[in-house]
Amino acid sequence: MAEILSLHDAVARYVEDGATVAMEGFTHLIPFAAGHEVIRQGKRDLTLIRMTPDLIYDQLIGAGCARKVIFSWGGNPGVGSLHRLRDAVEKGWPRRIEILEHSHAAMACAFEAGAAGLPMAVLRGYVGSDLPKVNNQIKFIECPFTGERLAAVPSIRPDVSIVHAQKADRAGNVLVEGIIGVQKEAVLAAKHSIVTVEEVVDELAVEPNACVIPGWAISAIAVAERGSLPSYAHGYYDRNNRFYKEWDAIARDRDAFTQWLDDHVYNAGGATQ
Repeated sequence: MAEILSLHDAVARYVEDGATVAMEGFTHLIPFAAGHEVIRQGKRDLTLIRMTPDLIYDQLIGAGCARKVIFSWGGNPGVGSLHRLRDAVEKGWPRRIEILEHSHAAMACAFEAGAAGLPMAVLRGYVGSDLPKVNNQIKFIECPFTGERLAAVPSIRPDVSIVHAQKADRAGNVLVEGIIGVQKEAVLAAKHSIVTVEEVVDELAVEPNACVIPGWAISAIAVAERGSLPSYAHGYYDRNNRFYKEWDAIARDRDAFTQWLDDHVYNAGGATQ
């Protein structure tokens, strides 16, 4: 059953050095506040999983938290490269990291398989792709019923998954509104999960067909107002497009990036952009 904790205490309890950590949220509800708390607490040797690594993983990598990244497409949406990711891969700063790249479809299927407690995901994919040449987790199997050649990848079962949502009730149930990615699957697939929310309410006021993550699947809920900025939270605040553009120049330069971390993460106590 979900326990309501401070963000500091939730990260301290469930994110250990060397853990496999998934931080999900598609276009909006990206858990920036939680990622910054991971950085502030100096977590190290993390295997970071995310379907579309963007600025939050660039920041975690640049801060030296990551050992490995499992992902499908990594970049600054609408702008360009993740320069801290590139610096780590190409030049080993602040440390060299491993990367394991999948397709979006494979990642989504792997999360779903993890949520179902299955050892692998099977999909039609990777035919004609070069990814199997560089990713040894992509295998091909024959369907025992049709003889069709299919791709198989290991399920994703994180040590801890972290997502952001609009609100939780006092029983620990979480409502996710707007564009839905794989937040629900990421939580259900993980040993532990942290959900940051804009607010805790008495009643969720759930509409039909809403996405509700049940409290029994969640380890900790932490209130983090504006916790997904500079991404957006549907119904609460807009995306800070200007910051995504500004990030390109900040992340290109190691000194500028280090200064940004000092100003906006280490010495800001969780201030958002």
